[in-house]
Amino acid sequence: MASASAAASVRPLERKLPPVTEIGAASMIAIAASVIYLSSYLPKQAPREPAIALIAIAATLQLANWALIARIRPFAWNRFFQVGAWTLLAYLVIAGMIEFAFIYDKTAGVQLVLLTLGLVLFVLNVPVLVAFTVARYQAVPE
Repeated sequence: MASASAAASVRPLERKLPPVTEIGAASMIAIAASVIYLSSYLPKQAPREPAIALIAIAATLQLANWALIARIRPFAWNRFFQVGAWTLLAYLVIAGMIEFAFIYDKTAGVQLVLLTLGLVLFVLNVPVLVAFTVARYQAVPE
């Protein structure tokens, strides 16, 4: 016979969750496309409009993802923040090294700003995806 606590918990595989991973992947594609596009022109300046559009798309997708995640009830928020914080720390180090390479290569001006925005979106996207992927499979009380 099942215990009362087991009966009162939500089973992870039986839950219908929003498409957080899919939206995050689409955002990551836009981020990668913008950074690759800008980097392909270095050391010259790239036309800005495509990169700005891709960064705006990525940012919009990330904001939508955060809104979807915030509405999930019940959810393993403790596990989400635990995993997200450590992943964010790791990706901050990675982004710092990449940013150093851009500065060391004398990237400047709007090109550097756009590349930095792409890195910031990358650093904010990956921890959310990793943390969501872990937290979604945690059993949580109703």
